[in-house]
Amino acid sequence: MTESLELLTALMKERILLLDGAMGTMIYRYGLGESDVRGKRFADHDKDLKNNADILTLTRPDVIEEIHRGYYEAGSDIVTANTFNGTTISQADFFLPDPEKKTPEFFQQALENEELNALVREMNMEAVACTKRAAEPFQNKKPRFVAGSLGPLPVTCSISPDVNDPGFRTVTFDQLVAAYQWQVECLVEGGVDILLVETIFDTLNAKAAIIALEKVFEAEGKRWPVMISVTFADKSSRTLTGQTVEAFWNSIAHAKPLSVGMNCGLGALDLRPLVEEMSKLADCHTSCHPNAGLPDPLSDTGFSETPEQTLEAVSSLTKAGLLNIVGGCCGTTPATIKLIADGVEEMEPREVPVHEPEMHLSGQEAFSLTSASNFTMVGERTNITGSPRFAKLIKNGDLETAVSVAEQQVANGANVVDVNMDEGLIDSEAMMTRFLNLISAEPEIAKVPIMVDSSKWSVIEAGLKCLQGKAIVNSISLKEGEEAFKANATQIMRYGAATV
Repeated sequence: MTESLELLTALMKERILLLDGAMGTMIYRYGLGESDVRGKRFADHDKDLKNNADILTLTRPDVIEEIHRGYYEAGSDIVTANTFNGTTISQADFFLPDPEKKTPEFFQQALENEELNALVREMNMEAVACTKRAAEPFQNKKPRFVAGSLGPLPVTCSISPDVNDPGFRTVTFDQLVAAYQWQVECLVEGGVDILLVETIFDTLNAKAAIIALEKVFEAEGKRWPVMISVTFADKSSRTLTGQTVEAFWNSIAHAKPLSVGMNCGLGALDLRPLVEEMSKLADCHTSCHPNAGLPDPLSDTGFSETPEQTLEAVSSLTKAGLLNIVGGCCGTTPATIKLIADGVEEMEPREVPVHEPEMHLSGQEAFSLTSASNFTMVGERTNITGSPRFAKLIKNGDLETAVSVAEQQVANGANVVDVNMDEGLIDSEAMMTRFLNLISAEPEIAKVPIMVDSSKWSVIEAGLKCLQGKAIVNSISLKEGEEAFKANATQIMRYGAATV
């Protein structure tokens, strides 16, 4: 809420704030078996639940509360509720019959399943309540906060799981928004202080979460602090869906988060160059909750670093003035957080930079149009209204060759690719979706920003739902009246696009 935002902002001017550490690592230490996780309530359930950590909030709340309490005791200012998989989409695998193939139809069934939605509500509400109970004994020492975790989901909107059909998607963007929106509504009702969109591997999923947040904020008439944290799974400095640090920031900066950062995937030492880059780019607070090094099955935590080594690695980031919030992810424990809390206590928090407003776009890579920029080339040959050859390819269903037209434009120097599907003889919304999904699978095209071009708002919005980067909308105008213009402009802002 507004009070939490003001208090958090004031605290971060004074010191570095502490997040908690890993939940899964701590649960593993309890050695819980399938029957422990099921409890009496789910004893006869027809699917394994051992890997469903979120259900423990209902079956073993004593374990979850004890873990939270350990982190508050270690010095955490912010502890994350056990809601990482607290959506209908994530829980569908555990509570709905397995389909032959995951499809949008399967996930629609999940979203419409009243019993599953009621369970998800209960899980999120109880998770917040559990964290609040753990925080209560420590509130007299300093302010303590509860963050609701919005995890990345087990599906991606940017990548096809079918190598033979790169345009296929397991789930739709609208379904992601609906799943996240229900979770956010439940977290807000439960009394959460902060909403944390974390472990992002697909920025399009994160953009769905951002839209869900905005819908709830609008309905509630107030805003909650939002933290956003991305994952880099290896040293390539790219997300799983191919974005660089700068491209990611350009894609989500419109959310105006309390903080942006990175977690999981790597340890603090390997994340150092990425954290440095984000620290320079972001005009909000920055965070990092890294893994305890790299996976190591022979160690007690399953990761290579001891708490002392993790402290040393994290301290290298805080000493350099790169962070405002720090914590731990996989392999970290209350012992780790205690050492970090003591180690960064006297360190100065990062000073949030002020940047001049400029147009920053992105595909998988960043592209900025500034006062110092020279000529910017927009490739218009994937415009069905302006290119007879492209129009013929689309009408004939030769999408493979149509995709090659986009690739040729980028190879010839196009900084932005304009895509227009306005043709009365085709389903423009469906074709815009299909074509953008196909070019998203081609790194040489997907690296540049896309200009979604149409005279129909429905086609523009269909396009925006396919793009993880920051796009350009071409265009909106007042010809349909001020009310429609404002409504469309608001939506464009929520998608994070620039506009003509």
